[in-house]
Amino acid sequence: MDIRGKTAVVTGATRGVGRATALMLARGGCHVLVNYSVSKAEAEEVAREAEKLGVKAVPFQCDVHDDAKVREMMDFAAKTFGRLDVLVNNAGTTQFIAHSNLDAVTDEVWDRILGVNLRGSFYCVRAARPHMEKSGGGAVVNVTSVAGVAGIGSSIPYCCSKAALNNLTVTLARALGPKIRVNAVAPGFIEGEWLKQGFGEKYALVKAANEARSVTGRVSQPDDIAAAIMSFITGSEQVTGQVLTVDGGYLIGPKIS
Repeated sequence: MDIRGKTAVVTGATRGVGRATALMLARGGCHVLVNYSVSKAEAEEVAREAEKLGVKAVPFQCDVHDDAKVREMMDFAAKTFGRLDVLVNNAGTTQFIAHSNLDAVTDEVWDRILGVNLRGSFYCVRAARPHMEKSGGGAVVNVTSVAGVAGIGSSIPYCCSKAALNNLTVTLARALGPKIRVNAVAPGFIEGEWLKQGFGEKYALVKAANEARSVTGRVSQPDDIAAAIMSFITGSEQVTGQVLTVDGGYLIGPKIS
């Protein structure tokens, strides 16, 4: 897809991968709706940075597990920019719970994580579909995780939500083709505030362990993941229903001398 003059909605776009993706799209000439849940000031800043790159960008507050608000967001994007071509489902949440601590996994934890990570992504695709079809087609990229591939990560519900999102990617690709392509990027460890907050004082040790196991010898930066997302959007029109692991070779590591 040539993204010049096209429109994208990026959820969870105020920091990390979402921010990097929104700005990468803007550099390519794509107008961007910058979705946020609570960080209004950060969303406004991302929109300003995008507009400096010569495109239109607007922030929009929406918790993606609210179906009615999601529909409002997609309608707003299509009305504001005149079309909708790209959706990046990056919004996500988790709770750090040791996998052995089953009693800590309450119904509230399940509901919140599945509500945002799985149902929220589905809601966004469903609401975007008619606008993408009206524009002639489109591309959806879901941001999942190696947690959904290998069952490792912040908590069991998080792993399950991302595994389900991987499956949803495939089923939606079948359901929405040929006009809309649906793919997913499954990152490993990403340097940034998300994991710093989650791991706390253990962050440096966990990062070092990931670097030691990764074949590339380093963990990912947000731009690494954004570049993979862009490859699905601007690359071959024949690629759909795929889940791309972007972990520096962590899952196949460690490197053999």
